[in-house]
Amino acid sequence: MNAQYFIDHLQLEPHPEGGFYKETYRSSGVIQKEALLPSFDGNRHYATAIYFLLQKGDFSAFHRIKSDECWHFYDGGRLNIHVIDKNGNYSCERLGKQLDEGETFQFVVPAGCWFASEPAQETAFALVGCTVAPGFDFADFEMGKNEELIRNYPQHKGLLQRLCRL
Repeated sequence: MNAQYFIDHLQLEPHPEGGFYKETYRSSGVIQKEALLPSFDGNRHYATAIYFLLQKGDFSAFHRIKSDECWHFYDGGRLNIHVIDKNGNYSCERLGKQLDEGETFQFVVPAGCWFASEPAQETAFALVGCTVAPGFDFADFEMGKNEELIRNYPQHKGLLQRLCRL
């Protein structure tokens, strides 16, 4: 199976941050704004989930959201998730099935961290899932701007230049 197989069978659509996706779950339950952190500007579903696929040479650009995001590995090869935390510390998490090589099936990006993802050099594609709680809303999504991120995190300039779209 290749990337096109999953794009076709899962009916994936192009994603604004790069790659392909399909929302597979949006809870019917809603958290009222008053029960959320002040940074949320309205009600949010309890949780949401998507399929997400990246192919060799593509990437999900640096962005951040207001909720924790749990990534799950499904198929293909290793996906590198680059994270810059609120203190400017960098880590690269390796999502995949080669557990003896330091890969993992799940990883949580904490709310408010900048993150980007890309298939490892030897990877043709990676099919993963992302679960967000409180549920994803584009109002909570911020695409990273290269100049601004470099100003705030100059120690990561090369990575930011490579994995920003704005």
